[in-house]
Amino acid sequence: MAPAREAGIRAGDIIIAVDGQTVDSAAALMAVVDGLDSDTAEVTVRRGEETASFTVTPAPADDGGGRLGLWLRDGVAGIGTITYIDPETGAFGALGHGVNDADTGVLLPVGQGTLCQARILDVKPGLSGAPGELSGAFDGTGLIGQIDSNTSCGIFGTVTGDMSRLPQAVPIGTPEEIVSGPATILACVSGRTVEEYDVEISRTGMAAGGGRDLMVCVTDPDLLAQTGGIVQGMSGSPILQNGKLVGAVTHVYVTE
Repeated sequence: MAPAREAGIRAGDIIIAVDGQTVDSAAALMAVVDGLDSDTAEVTVRRGEETASFTVTPAPADDGGGRLGLWLRDGVAGIGTITYIDPETGAFGALGHGVNDADTGVLLPVGQGTLCQARILDVKPGLSGAPGELSGAFDGTGLIGQIDSNTSCGIFGTVTGDMSRLPQAVPIGTPEEIVSGPATILACVSGRTVEEYDVEISRTGMAAGGGRDLMVCVTDPDLLAQTGGIVQGMSGSPILQNGKLVGAVTHVYVTE
C-alpha cells in the first residue's frame, strides 16, 4: 500500500508539517506519526514554490502503529570538485551539475549544507559502458564552506575557511573567446594534490543559457593512465584555455 501517493503526495515533495506540527527531519516526522490520535494525518508539503496539504490515512503496521508509505531522505553526501572561488567575496561554485535524488532524479533542495575537505584514496578507472569514479574520505573537522543553493548548473555558496592559500586568480573567458583546440583541466585524483592536465576542446556550441556547451577529450597520458579519462568525482573540474577559466567538467560519455 502507498497511502501518501494515493493521497496525492509526489516524489520530490518536501514535508514541512504533519497535523500542524513542524517537522525538519525523518526522525521528527516519525515521532509525530507515532503520536497520532486519529485515523488520518494532514501532511503539508512544499512543492516548488507552492505549499499544499493532503489528508493521508496511514496503513496499519505490525507494531500496531501506522505507516504513511513515504520514502524519506534527510540528506546526501558525495565527492565533487570546486570550479571557482571568488577571492574578493569567497563565493564558490562546484560540480557544474545539480545534485539529484538517487532514486527519483528530483533536484534536491538545500535546507543546509557544508563544504569540507576530502582526500582521494582510490580511483576506479572509466571503461566503455562504465563511468568510473573517485573514492575518498571526508574530513568532518575541515569544514571550509557553506552551501546555499543546488541548481541545475551546480552547487553554490560561500567559503568560510582560510582563503590565504588560494592559488593566483585567473580571468574568466567569454563565450566568444572559447575555441576548439588545446586546453587544460585542474583535477585532484590522488590525495589532496591538484594537478593540471591536457585536454582538447573538440566541439563548442551555444547553450540554452547564453554560454557555450563544450565537448572535451582528455589527451593527457598521465590522467589517462590513472583514470581512463573523466570519472565521477571530477565534476566541477575547471577548464582553462589561454589562461582563462572557460568552463567546468560536468558529465562523462560512458560509451567512450
